[in-house]
Amino acid sequence: MSCHQGSPIAYDVIELPTARLRLRDGVELATDVHLPACGGVPAKGPFPALVERTPYDRRRTFLLRTAEYFARRGYAVVLQDVRGRYDSGGDWNFLGAEEADDGFDTIAWMASQAWCNGDVGTMGLSFSTANQQALAIRRPPALRTQFLLDGGYSYYHRTARQGGAFELGVMLPYAYRTAREGHELSRDRAKSRQFEEAFARHEAWRAQLPFREGESPLRLAPTYERWFLAVQNQADYGEFWTHAGVNTAAHIGEYPDIPIALEASWYGHHVWAATEKFGEFGKRHRNPTWMVLGPWLHGYDDFARTWAGDVEFGAHAAIDLNDLRLRWFDRFLKRLDTGIDREPPVRIFVMGGGSGRRTLEGRLDHGGTWRNEHEWPLARTEWVRLYLHGDGSLRESPAADGADPSRYTFDPDDPVPTIGGGTQSSLLGGLIQGGGFDQRGRRELWTCRDTRPLAERPDVLVFQTPPLQDDVEITGPVSVRLWISSSAPDTDFTAKLIDVYPPSEDYPDGYALNLTDGIIRTRYRNSWANPEFMTPGEVYEVVIEPQATSNLFKAGHRIRIDISSSNFPHFDVNPNTGEPAGREGRRVKAHQVVYQDAQRASHVVLPRV
Repeated sequence: MSCHQGSPIAYDVIELPTARLRLRDGVELATDVHLPACGGVPAKGPFPALVERTPYDRRRTFLLRTAEYFARRGYAVVLQDVRGRYDSGGDWNFLGAEEADDGFDTIAWMASQAWCNGDVGTMGLSFSTANQQALAIRRPPALRTQFLLDGGYSYYHRTARQGGAFELGVMLPYAYRTAREGHELSRDRAKSRQFEEAFARHEAWRAQLPFREGESPLRLAPTYERWFLAVQNQADYGEFWTHAGVNTAAHIGEYPDIPIALEASWYGHHVWAATEKFGEFGKRHRNPTWMVLGPWLHGYDDFARTWAGDVEFGAHAAIDLNDLRLRWFDRFLKRLDTGIDREPPVRIFVMGGGSGRRTLEGRLDHGGTWRNEHEWPLARTEWVRLYLHGDGSLRESPAADGADPSRYTFDPDDPVPTIGGGTQSSLLGGLIQGGGFDQRGRRELWTCRDTRPLAERPDVLVFQTPPLQDDVEITGPVSVRLWISSSAPDTDFTAKLIDVYPPSEDYPDGYALNLTDGIIRTRYRNSWANPEFMTPGEVYEVVIEPQATSNLFKAGHRIRIDISSSNFPHFDVNPNTGEPAGREGRRVKAHQVVYQDAQRASHVVLPRV
């Protein structure tokens, strides 16, 4: 049977009474089943089944619409609150080890129901991708395929931590959002009011970072305070970071060989994760692995948007997520010929190429286009080294012998503010904003002391090419290799890749668009598990690995790399003392040196296509 665009609408929908699915340890999970129906009664089945296990409310509008979408096209759809969330029992634990068995038990229950034909697919985003991966490692017999949206691979190496630093701008908004919705606050109005009153005074307690037990509004939701402090304070890679709920990479050999679709967003959290999984599944599995990399932020609503932050990508940047997933599930659950398995396995959105004007909505028209590819990284990539020079230039040739280094002082009491990037969406007003922005201060962000360009700060080193003579596309992973020294035993170095627009009528000062950024905490320069402090004044080599990106730098633009030692609140601020994570008691300034001579030629490696 052939159905190139996917199953047509053929049914009404009926929702069964909420089931209390009892797990092996006795915890009961609230589970709703949405079935194809005719005349108000369930249609004659059985049907292939889909499941999304969520901590974000199985009754939220988007999920209910998704269930209706697939049920009307001949699928049984299961929506479930994970343990400790909304109507489910048990205790919440961020990406806890329990998720693997909970998911296995859920799929086994689904496969035993009369409405299921024994073929199950999983779906979800973020946490609901991580728990898909955890259950897959348990190899439930009925699992046939998965659609993994913007979810992690190893949460130590990206998203919870990166380069040894704590991703505060992801984890803190997430902790507050989930605590607000959690049992401890949602079931206690007095505590909920206290929480909101405390949050309204956020400017005071944000200055107390890093948090300690009982020092933030999270104290009113102890379950959420515990996991937040654990993630904040567990800075060394070890057992805490290796169970299946939080680390698919450590269990990749146990993953079943099934068709897998991956999605990530250039301004989301999980580009590294998606590309790593694509490579590993491709090497290990016979079944197809398929990947979409788009320009969005991190969230279900973003697939229908054409912008991220302050940047517009054009009407064609949006996709219909359910139409895309239908073609995938029809092929691998219903075995229809939708053609999706014959398409190239990689689809990327190359940002850039727009007019550069300000849109009616006030955003930069950066533009972009979709393109199909056959591998990742692209086989035709030319890996180009651009070397840092003391005059602020970025060139394909290194500096001469004896070239002077660049110096700056990093004051942890005055960190460089985060302006956009792959952080959380605006879940908490004024804390952080994700996406693309001109790299200058913004009045609505509490971390900005003014609206001047970040490049004017004395603790930001700026290196850029001359205006480009021709268009240059950069698509793939980015790496920054620095030779550094510091007055501190432990400190951070950050790197940010920027597309610099020339001055124009709409942007008289030009526009410095952030594309990707990264960090390295120097105590982890050689090992994530065994930190090593530096000897002040001694020279060390460090590597910063921002997430991959895809961008067309137009002729007349510049390619720029900014080097500094902070990017707050995306990353926590290093106090430069070497004290244990989360228990620092003092802060000192660090005098930083970045070397650029022929023997210590600091440089960035860019994937030019």
